Order: sequence, then C-alpha cells, then structure tokens
Amino acid sequence: MTTPVNAPVTARASIRAKAPVKAPVKVTALLAARASRTHRKAWAAVFAALVLTSALLGAFALALTSAALGHARVERYAGAPVVVAGDQHTRYTAKPWGSEPETVTAGLTERVRVPERALDVVRAVPGVRRAVADRVFPVGDGRASATGRPWDAAQLAPYALREGRAPQRDGEVVVGGGHAVRDRVVLRAGGAEATYTVVGVADGPRAAVYFTGGEARRLAGRAVDAVGVLADRGVGAGELRDRVRAAVDRAGLSGVGRRADGDTAGLRVLTGEGRGAAEQLAAAPARTALLELLGAVAGSVVLIAGLVVSSTVVQALRQRAHELGLLRAVGATPRQLRGAVGREVGRVAAVAGLAGAALAVPAYAGLRALLEGRDALPDGLELPFPYWLLALPLATAGLTVLIARVSALIACARAAKVRPAEALREPEPGTGRRITGLVLLGVGVTSAGTAALQHGQAAAAAASASAVSMVIACALLGPWIARGALRVLAGPMRRLGGPSGHLAAANCLASAGRLGAAITPIVLVTAFAGVQLSAGATLTHEAAAQLRDAVRADLVVRADAGLPAGAVERIRRTPGVRAATEVVHSTVVLARREAGEPVLERLPVLGVTTPGLTRALDPDVSAGALSRLRPGHVAVSRDRARDLGARVGSTVALRFGDGVAARLKVVAVYERGLGVGDFLFSHAELTRHMSGGGPAGRRVLVAADASGARALAGAAPGARIERGAGPARDAVRVEPEDQALGTVVGGAVVAAIGAFTVIAVLSTLTLIGVGRRPELTLLRRAGAGRAHLRRMLRLEAAATALTGLTVGTAVALVPLLAFSLTAAGTLPYLPPTQALLVVTVIALTTWAGTMGAARRVLRGRYPTG
Repeated sequence: MTTPVNAPVTARASIRAKAPVKAPVKVTALLAARASRTHRKAWAAVFAALVLTSALLGAFALALTSAALGHARVERYAGAPVVVAGDQHTRYTAKPWGSEPETVTAGLTERVRVPERALDVVRAVPGVRRAVADRVFPVGDGRASATGRPWDAAQLAPYALREGRAPQRDGEVVVGGGHAVRDRVVLRAGGAEATYTVVGVADGPRAAVYFTGGEARRLAGRAVDAVGVLADRGVGAGELRDRVRAAVDRAGLSGVGRRADGDTAGLRVLTGEGRGAAEQLAAAPARTALLELLGAVAGSVVLIAGLVVSSTVVQALRQRAHELGLLRAVGATPRQLRGAVGREVGRVAAVAGLAGAALAVPAYAGLRALLEGRDALPDGLELPFPYWLLALPLATAGLTVLIARVSALIACARAAKVRPAEALREPEPGTGRRITGLVLLGVGVTSAGTAALQHGQAAAAAASASAVSMVIACALLGPWIARGALRVLAGPMRRLGGPSGHLAAANCLASAGRLGAAITPIVLVTAFAGVQLSAGATLTHEAAAQLRDAVRADLVVRADAGLPAGAVERIRRTPGVRAATEVVHSTVVLARREAGEPVLERLPVLGVTTPGLTRALDPDVSAGALSRLRPGHVAVSRDRARDLGARVGSTVALRFGDGVAARLKVVAVYERGLGVGDFLFSHAELTRHMSGGGPAGRRVLVAADASGARALAGAAPGARIERGAGPARDAVRVEPEDQALGTVVGGAVVAAIGAFTVIAVLSTLTLIGVGRRPELTLLRRAGAGRAHLRRMLRLEAAATALTGLTVGTAVALVPLLAFSLTAAGTLPYLPPTQALLVVTVIALTTWAGTMGAARRVLRGRYPTG
C-alpha cells in the first residue's frame, strides 16, 4: 500500500489547525512567567497578605474542628462502662414567623439530679453487676476545700486504697491526701461541723473525702448525682447501654424537678467520652460558646481577608495598567490577558498558601495557649487534636488560592473587556460602584437604627451587620471619600505647610483615587477594631461603675464549704456591724423570642438574704421593695423588665440552673442591672437549685466599722475575713461565663485585622510611591530641596492617616452609639491605651509606606532618577 501524495499537506494542515488551540496556553504561560520575574516587588505584598490569610484560615479551621470534637474529660467514671445521669440541657420550641416550629437548646450549669428510684431500676437490668450511686458535695476541713463522695463511688474510677481500710461507720472517712491514718479531722459540710477519724488514704485527687454511703446521703441529700453501672463479665458497654436505656425508658424516669412545657428531662445513659458530661458540668456550655464564637470570627476573617487580598491585587495590577493596555493594543485577547494574570497570581498564591499552611499549626497552638493561660476554658474541657487535622491547613490553602484567583479576575476585568485604545487610559470609578456604595451605606445606617430598637443579642448582631455594611460601602466609595476629605484638608495644608503644603495639597488632590485604596484598609481596621474593642469595653466599664456604686460593704467573710449554721445571724449581732448579707452565684435560663425566633439566654444571677441588704448591697430600687424578696419572688433590673414587659406585681417565667421551671412574682425593679445582674433571688430560693446546695460559693458581705471588723473573728470561727472594697466587689461581680473567651478571641481577631491593615497600607503606599519616583526626581531637578519633599510627604501621610481614622471612627460610632445607648445607657467607651495603640499603628504604617518608597529619590545631594 502506498502513501497518498497529499499526505504531507494534510499533516501540515492538521498542525495549522491545532496550533491556535495550543498557542493561547503558550502565550499565557509566557506572559505569566515574564511578569512574575519582572514584578516581584509588586507581588511581595500580595504574597504577604495571602500567607497571613492562609495561616489564619488554617488556624481557625483547626480550632473549630478541635472544638467540634471536644468533650468533657472522663475522670471519676473512667472505670464504669455506663453512667446514668440527668439531662444537662434545656429546650425551647417556638414557631418563627411564617415557618415551621424550631427548637433551641442551652446547657445547664447546675446539676440535674437522678431520682433514687433509678438505682432499683438499673440494678434489675440483666448484665448489671453493680449500680453505684454517686453524690458529690463540698467539704471544708478548715484549711482547704475538698469534694465529698460516698466510698462506694471510688470504684467507678477506680481509686484504690494506698493504706488503711474502707470507712465502715458514719464517723470514719478515707481521704485523698493531706492526712494520715488515725488522724482526727473536723469537717464542715452543709453548714454543719463534725469530727471524723481518717481510716484510709486513697489514690486519685488529694482534695477528696470519702464517707460511708449513709453519711454521704445525709450530707448531700436524697437525690443522686449520677449512677455508675458496672457490667457482668462478657457484657459489652454498647449492649449494656442499650439494656439500661430500655429499662429507664420503660420506667419513665426523668431528672429531679419540674421542667417547662415541651422541655423533656429524660435521663441520659452515657458511655465512652460522653461519660465526662456527668462530671464536668461547665464543659458542654463552654464548648458551645467556643464553637459559636469561632464560627462568627472565622466569617469575619474570611471577609476581611477577601477585602485586603482584593485591595493588594488591584493595586499591584493598577501599577501595570499601561502594560496590560499595551498588551491589548498589540493583539492580546481578553482570554489571554485573564489567563496570564490568573496564572501569575496562582503561582504566588500557591506558594503563599503552602507557607501559610505551615504557619497555621503554630498559630493554632498560640491561640490555644492564650485561651488556657487566660483561663478562658474550663479545666474539664478536652480539645483533641488527632493527626488527620494536619490536613485541614492544606484545604484552607486551596481556599486562599481561590480567593486570590477570584480577586485577580475582578482586578483585570476592565483591562480584558475594554477596547485596546481605552485600556491605556486611567479608569474612572463608575456610577454603578457609587450607587452600590450608597445603598450599602444606607443599609448600614438602617441596621444601626434596628440595633437601637433591639436588645441583647439582637442588638449586638444588628450593630455588627451595620459595621460590616458600612465598611464595605466605604471601600466602594473610597475614591469619592478620599477626594472630598482631601479637598477639606488641602486648605489647612496650604496655610500651615508653606511651599511643601502647597505641593502636598496638589498631589493629594491629583492622586485622590489612588490614595482611596490606602485609606480603605485604615477605615477597615479603625471601624472593626473600634466596634470589637469598644462594645465589650463599654459594657464592662459601665458594669464596673454600677458595681462600685452598688457595693456598700467593706468586708467579706467566707469559709470553705460554707459558714457554720447561724453564723450570718451572729455576724449581724456583732457590735460595730451595720449590715450583713449572704450572697451566692448561679445562673438562670430565660426563654424568649427574638425577631420571631426562639432564644434561650443563660444569665448570671445572685441570691441574697434581705435583712440589711441595701446597707451592704444597694441595687438602686426604683419600684417595689427588696424586703419582700423571698421564695417564689424575684427582683428584676429596669432594662430586663422593659424587655419582658414586666412590672411590680407581674410574673416572669424562668428556668433555674438545674432546668427547673418557675413563674416568679416581681417584687422590685432596680437600676443597676449591669452591676448586680438582671435578676435578684432570695438566698433560700437559689440555693435549692445549686449543685451541692451552694455552701462553698457563699460569701457574706459585711458593712462594719473598725471595732466590728476586729470582732468578726469570734462570730465566725475558722472563716477568712477579706478587707477592702475590692474583695467585696469581687464577691458580687456577675460576668457572662464566656466573657474571658470573648476577650481572648476578640483580641486575636483585632490583632489579625491589624496585621492585614499593615500589609495593605504598606503595600498600597509603597506601590504608589514607586510610581511617583519620576515625579519626585523631577521636583528635585527643578530645585525642590530634600527637606521640602520630606515635609510634603509627611503632610501627605498625615492627611491619609487622618482621613482613614476620621472616616473609620465615624463608621464605628454609628453602630456603637445605637448599641451602647441601648445596652448600657451610656456613650461608647474605649480604653485610652487601646485607642492610642490603634492610632500609633496606623500612623507608623502610613509614615513608613509613604517615606520608604521615596527614600531612594531623597538620598544624596543630587537626584539619581
């Protein structure tokens, strides 16, 4: 068979047909490679921003996943395959506007106890070798506080005897340490003191005291904290759990206390890591708060990262606008241009994403160490870190590359779309951008107005949405904001700056569009830092002021495991004592609707004794009387009463810390809600719903003169007396349980925003300065001295920083005013040191970015080009 004569021609035609498909790829790769080498300095800032983005996203991804895997530590019940405990959650179901009913859940911080009958039910289950009742209560030995338990419960860990024997009579105890066998010790539990003989020393925690089962039941009360279940040989934990679960359900067992309608309170049957929930009551609420906070913060970081990366990419490409226009003019297609820029950014983003992924683990470790160092997490919360979590930073590195590619496509959209001749001209911001910015500005102001009409979490959410909307609006309106602000500042610069001021004013007005890109990140950090720092600081500052006014006591009396019975009455009768009131802390849960949505809000509260209350603690009653405060009654702060529509004589529905629901009659309304909490209960009412009856948390506020202070030791033997207003305020201070967590994570976010701002401002001003080098060289050759030019540049830097700070402060003040006036009834407050730090960072960054790029031109006696 012979080859056709036209075969070579066909082959050549085939090659020519395929060439146009491969050529764009080759051209794109060539353009990207050449541009990457030529514009390394322009991409340096983009690289730094992407490294920071990847590191932060990776760190927050690790923190979120670790928190999602978190669980309460298993200690006391490590040897029990199954544990039966009360349900430490409360639920509320409501139907939002126009949708199906929704159920929300909140953790409970006080022990939900198990009825005694559960012991008989569990013991009858096939496969159960033993069911052990555990009762936990506070004990004091005059030197330190300890935890009391029945000796039978020690086998649930298991804790074995190191020496001695088990207690056999009610007057015998086994201790974890601190005493020797045959020692006689005086222990206080439930406000009563008794002498016991130490008959054994056990493994486990040193601060533990084990009693006989009968004595532990007498001291702790009839209800059981948890039931540890030991299995027969050959019965697995899963099989035993299913059997116990079925038996508990058949018996219809539920936690002790009446719950609200729709709030089921069945007993939990726990195995594995879930057993820790029966021990560490604070772990589950803290884990939920951590997840919610990290989720919200991660969203803010993604938004800020997108804004900053887009700004740096746009600025890097803006310096090459004529180059991109020239490529279009000589025949580069829009696809080739987009492909070249995309490849160029992709190369930078890939390396930056991997570098940030490598930094994500140290960043997470630093955040974790900060949380633990500030005691922002309870000791019983375990945050695991399995090895497969190390792959998460690689996923966030991919997200970083995606953010960079999208930013690049947006940045080169105009150069790729317009005709080649138009691409050479400097673009003017369009009408669509202005309209969008004005709409978002209006949305921000409207959200601030909504915050002024809402309360609590709704007000905070509306204020946050207002700040975000207005920051994005300022980013879109940057050129117009810069032009208007610099026109205002041009006059003072000309009058005060002399020749340099005239030059600075002219340059600012001529380059207002480009300076707007530098002003935007300053506005961003000022607004976000202002809202983040000032919102919490305002509430804290006002709460401290109200607490200072409310506390009239100057002494605090406290003792481990509580004071002896009758001690408070003896303190009141002590000569020189004007008043004494006993104070305990707990939490309640308020079920309500917010914009139609069901909400469960956990609030810190106080329980107080009423005789002489206002002479030791004055909440500033505006209606009613605290003297009527007794079980079944409650006093409410003015702000909370307004939210609930409550007044003296009406009732409010609450859930105590153990989930028990109650309708309480309002007997007083007071003003200092931030200082002493939104609700005040009678001491007897609140202690009934506290773990261990609450004696360990009891403190007595005492208002006394010098003679009374000296005589207190005899009225309360073995108690500690703390003098001064500071301890008295600490004894009363009510703080949200997640306040320390919010402070640490909020501070980390502000630091991240600051780092992004430094990168964005430095890169933008440096690139602007590089583009101005010919202009500065020409000014020098025309006779301008180095001192004049330095003064001109300093004035320009001052104008840029002042504009950004002013606009950012205005943006922050709009939502802050609405929030602070609603939540605290006062103007926003920011600690001077924090405000000074923000201003200093912005001023130094602006100065460095403006002066750094011009240093080469200003060096030497003669301009070098």
